[in-house]
Amino acid sequence: MIPPTPTETPPLETDADGVVRVGKTRVTLDTVILAFSDGATAEEIAQQYPSLQLADIYSVIGYYLHHRAEVDAYLRQRAQQAEQVRNLNEARFDPSGVRDRLLARRASQHR
Repeated sequence: MIPPTPTETPPLETDADGVVRVGKTRVTLDTVILAFSDGATAEEIAQQYPSLQLADIYSVIGYYLHHRAEVDAYLRQRAQQAEQVRNLNEARFDPSGVRDRLLARRASQHR
């Protein structure tokens, strides 16, 4: 028989802006869960984000699997916020023609 073990708290911290980060790193919960949802293993995530500890990644994935509805709601909220910021930025800085202006600038620098 395996003795019961104390439940560990996942290494998640909410910053002043309401963004959930993994441990003391700048890596967001969004980043880890989206990578996992795209099929990345914990080891692959650790290779891509060396500031994360493998055990923390497993803990975060486990937390997600146990609290999927809450985490998915948080991820939807973050996606909506990102869309709002994107729309505000596009309203302030018209993105049309940016590629053409950058290519023209590059061409003029290489002459």
